[in-house]
Amino acid sequence: MSGFLRRYLSVVVQFLPFAIAFRRDRRRFLLFGGPRRLDEATHRRRAERIRDAMLELGPAFVKVGQVLSTRPDIVPPVYADVFATLQDEVPEDVGGDPRAIVEAELGEELDLATLETVAGGSLAYVYTVRYREERIALKVRRPGLKPIVERDLRVVRALVPVVGVFVDDRQEYSIRNAADDFEEIILDELDFERERSVMADVRENLADDDRVVVPATYEELSSERILSMEFLTGRKITDADAFEGLDVTPHGMAERIATVYLKMGLVDGVFHADPHPGNLAVTEDGALLLYDFGMSERLPESVRGDIVDLYRALVRRDVHELVDALVALDVLEPGVDRAEVGRVLELVIQNLEGRSEITWRAIITELTTMLQDFPFRIPPDVMLLVRVGTVGEGVCRQLDPEFDFLVIIRRFLVEQGFIENELQAMVDEAWTDAQRSLPALTRLPARLDRTLDRLERDELVVRTEPADGHAGGDSHLGYAVLAGALAVTASVLTFHGGPYAAVAAGLGAVFLVAYLVASRSD
Repeated sequence: MSGFLRRYLSVVVQFLPFAIAFRRDRRRFLLFGGPRRLDEATHRRRAERIRDAMLELGPAFVKVGQVLSTRPDIVPPVYADVFATLQDEVPEDVGGDPRAIVEAELGEELDLATLETVAGGSLAYVYTVRYREERIALKVRRPGLKPIVERDLRVVRALVPVVGVFVDDRQEYSIRNAADDFEEIILDELDFERERSVMADVRENLADDDRVVVPATYEELSSERILSMEFLTGRKITDADAFEGLDVTPHGMAERIATVYLKMGLVDGVFHADPHPGNLAVTEDGALLLYDFGMSERLPESVRGDIVDLYRALVRRDVHELVDALVALDVLEPGVDRAEVGRVLELVIQNLEGRSEITWRAIITELTTMLQDFPFRIPPDVMLLVRVGTVGEGVCRQLDPEFDFLVIIRRFLVEQGFIENELQAMVDEAWTDAQRSLPALTRLPARLDRTLDRLERDELVVRTEPADGHAGGDSHLGYAVLAGALAVTASVLTFHGGPYAAVAAGLGAVFLVAYLVASRSD
């Protein structure tokens, strides 16, 4: 029996009982019968058994659980909560001594007698070692891990059609897309040269902010299997005494975390995508220290713009903008029934506004629940955005139970000029329209003079069909509308320093006087 087939069967044996249990949740007798109702405690126990099975199956399945913990379109919240605990769990060794990799690649450059183990994760170990009279950190990939992960990725892909038998069509669609995205994410995490490049870019982007620290990296000591970096220590951000004796407060740190992540994602376009407590620390001088950039992403400017549109739509509760942003981000298909989706999103907003507090997780859960009748997917960059939002918000709310991410986003959009930029675009459009109308405006004074003369001699007649005796009111309203329109035009011209601002303002004043005179003559 081949190694792949043996592994495939062992995974099936582990997960088949859970698949049958999920199927019975929908059909009590598998092929027929109504759904059965289970309490949250029962679901939590099942989720814990699945988590333990993932740990037993090794690093690739640990990573599957971590990804699923931020996929509300696939797993319910209680399962996501349990799978999120995989962040701090470390599976057993997959074989081999990581020190052998260090000795083979860096034995001549480092004092290996000073090599000490610091920590272990699902994909790597972290050591410290002496290099040129200073202590540095080494992140070393678990030996033999890559071929094992590649084999398990083949197993996961082969299991997707089988899983489809036990779930509904919408979940099958999401699972197929998640399998594609998961492969890309975990292979990126295994490439430490990529991680080093991301760390260097983020460090450079945040260099002017002394409230945030990213370790420096050593390119000459790094490779696909080893990442060498500055050894920095700090207090775990959620420890009870993390802020003791420091100037920064938990409330201030929560706002700092949110602002830093928004800047990384929306302004710089490269961000750390794994903000769980094990990857965040507080230095002795109160700065935010970021660890582990294995899960990270680079966002093109176009995608950043779409995400800004999404945030802006959420802040404004604008359903039409929200639909446009979801389509632009490839969450919804371009041909989706926008009117129907809009009605569903209006219900989402109503449900959220009825809550005592609105969280990022609540928004994502509500969206994925209400959109379940529409084919939608969560692309890798959006998935990482969801992950940063849900995991980061969880940390921020641990620090500050009153943390409100919508308030932070609104403030960030204003501070970074995203809202002002939109207003500027609207003014520019109005200015263009006004420029097209300038020739007509220059001919208005002579015509206005003749019209006012006729009005003075009572020769001006406006023919209308009276309705309910309000004919006079309609003509008065016309003066008022003209006055208002010219006032707006004057404002736009003044904003752009145009030479006709005074003309427009003067004409507006004339029509306003005409309106007042006509009103008093009634």
